[in-house]
Amino acid sequence: MKSKLNKDQIERFSRQIILKNVGILGQKKIINSKVLIVGMGGLGCPAAEFLARAGVGSIGIIDFDKVDLSNIHRQSLYNTNDLNKFKVDVAKKKLNQINPNTKVISYKIRANKNNFKKILKDYTHIIDGSDNFKTKFLINDLCNLSKKFLVTGAISKFDGHVFTFNFKDLKNPCLRCFFQENEISDDILNCEYDGVLGNVAAVVGAIQANEILKQILNIGKNLNKFILILDLLNLNFRKVKIKKRKQCHCK
Repeated sequence: MKSKLNKDQIERFSRQIILKNVGILGQKKIINSKVLIVGMGGLGCPAAEFLARAGVGSIGIIDFDKVDLSNIHRQSLYNTNDLNKFKVDVAKKKLNQINPNTKVISYKIRANKNNFKKILKDYTHIIDGSDNFKTKFLINDLCNLSKKFLVTGAISKFDGHVFTFNFKDLKNPCLRCFFQENEISDDILNCEYDGVLGNVAAVVGAIQANEILKQILNIGKNLNKFILILDLLNLNFRKVKIKKRKQCHCK
């Protein structure tokens, strides 16, 4: 860990450093952290932006899609000048403009078991911003196997769901404990099918970033063993406990 913050860092992060739960030591932890974000869409964009602004030292971003016109209303790192460009290329440039000291590593790939497993070993904290359950289960399973800290998000309409999984604790459930894989399809919690209000993505992505920063700093309460359910249409927020399933392979 770096022993001293320079003048620019102290000024840039001054509003965080004065927090008693952060301070100089906490800011050093953030600067030395490594976070991987899977999916640079409605969730990945705000999560990556806030982590870069907070000073996370290394951010990996995975996506193979190009910017589409329908993305722009909720994917905050893109504008009309970015149409038909690869999301990771645009996001990397924008994040570097926000914080030149954050190292952004882009992976222009579709995540699968082989490539994701290789990438995963270089990061300690993972954000799942993917939009399909095949990818979500893949991320869940490999983070479980590698004992990583994972924050999973999903959005649809005016609703958001956030999970955190600290897989270093063997007593914690996983995503499969909550969703029965043979009972769900990708039209659940998916804005492509049901639509979504753009700011819902920003709220959920910001919460995902918040959970990562809290874990890096080892402060506050997290959502281990719970799911946070947000109804932003009616401003209802609730936490529901997730029980570990006996049949689940995460036991």
